[in-house]
Amino acid sequence: MDTLGHLAHGFAVAFSPTNLLWCLLGTTLGTAIGVLPGLGPALTIALLLPITYQVAPEASFILFAGIYYGAMYGGSTTSILLNTPGESATIVTALEGNKMARSGRGGAALATSAIGSFVAGTLGTLGVAFLAPVVVKFALAFGPAEYFSLMVLAFITVSAVLGSSSVRGLTSLFAGFVIGMIGVDLQTGQPRFTFGMTELLDGVDVIIAAVGLFAVGETLYMASRRYAGKDEIVPLKGSLYMTAAEWGRSWKAWLRGAAIGFPIGAMPAGGAEIPTFLSYAIEKKLSKHKQEFGTVGAIEGVAGPEAANNASAAGVLVPMLTLGLPTSATAAIMLSAFQSYGINPGPLLLTTQADLVWGLIASLFIANVILVILNLPLIGLWVRLLKIPAPQLYAGILVFATVGTYGISQSPIDLVILYLLGAAGFLMRRFDFPTAPVIIGMILGPLAETQFRRAMTISNGDWSVFYKHPLSLTLLTLAFIGLVGPHVWAFIENRRRRGPEHVPGDA
Repeated sequence: MDTLGHLAHGFAVAFSPTNLLWCLLGTTLGTAIGVLPGLGPALTIALLLPITYQVAPEASFILFAGIYYGAMYGGSTTSILLNTPGESATIVTALEGNKMARSGRGGAALATSAIGSFVAGTLGTLGVAFLAPVVVKFALAFGPAEYFSLMVLAFITVSAVLGSSSVRGLTSLFAGFVIGMIGVDLQTGQPRFTFGMTELLDGVDVIIAAVGLFAVGETLYMASRRYAGKDEIVPLKGSLYMTAAEWGRSWKAWLRGAAIGFPIGAMPAGGAEIPTFLSYAIEKKLSKHKQEFGTVGAIEGVAGPEAANNASAAGVLVPMLTLGLPTSATAAIMLSAFQSYGINPGPLLLTTQADLVWGLIASLFIANVILVILNLPLIGLWVRLLKIPAPQLYAGILVFATVGTYGISQSPIDLVILYLLGAAGFLMRRFDFPTAPVIIGMILGPLAETQFRRAMTISNGDWSVFYKHPLSLTLLTLAFIGLVGPHVWAFIENRRRRGPEHVPGDA
């Protein structure tokens, strides 16, 4: 009953005229961003982070959540019509969705995607509302040693998930550690890595790093690939609505996708890629129309993964709000926005910032309704956004990034840092190093250092504090398995494929 009371209060916050306008703006902008290939919610939120200095926290996070949910809806449009996933989470949607579009069923594919996103997004948001308080009660049992171990687990698993390999992910994470250590050590008062520059005594602003790596770096990378190839937009054919048979084939896939996506999205190593691929495999296994998969396109292969995608997006908010752990690039950027307001997500957030958290959760329900209204009638409009000339698009992003960054502190040094990090972000994308772990390292690195120091102070320098506590030992064991397990599994698989070696002299 407490949750229902908090949720009712959240709707009172979200239904204020100002917050409703921010929600509408966020969902509209997010859908447009999701439609444009190469852009995504992380880049967009990073670009808009400077506005967090100008508006109330509730308005900012309602805007960011609308962008996050909207991009999940809009990303399916390019996957289906253009065969170009804007986000890694919509790769699976392109497999069957584009084949449906090419066989004249693009409208049904877009419809099942939008309605499935609505169903799964609503179920996922209910999960956030009712499970977050449960996670908080569990998190209150954490001490400094447990928190440090939990962050180690997050470092290992998130770096592996967000990168093409654990080595690349951990390299990016270490770079984030180094950047996060710049400035004055709060415990000793000694400057670290400032190279004698007084402008660096306060450290590198996480917002500047996020805008540089995501907005500037991604823009330079997209501009460098402008002539890499030309995609063909498949024109919409037939009705934008589904037949009764297509409804019958979709609704079970929506529910299965939501059931798969939310719990995996809430895990530290979850993300959206695993549940979407898993949902696709299950739908292909259960479908009575297996001949449509990979040929004319099976609607279940769109409905299930899209539902899993949106449910996992809701699941990502659980560890971010209750434990302060970002498990995706977008969550990492949103966490930096919390820090810009001096708010530290964690177990006490739901009580100390009740208006913010419950207003945000309530706005997600409103955003889902707005998005399904926007997406079904306005599909033709979103497709037109694909015709924006690339040079104007890239130039606009760079202008917004520059003006927004300079507006934070009016410091030319910030602009230098912005474009240095932008160049680093471009090189990281060019050589397939993930950029999200850099932001995660910047945010969680100093926090992990603080918790480590506290644990060692409480134990008088006794390292056994990290393995004498059962919860801490369990988390460190899971981190070790996450680091070593994939390599051991790959070794076993290689040996299995090669089979037993032939021994000379055998019959």
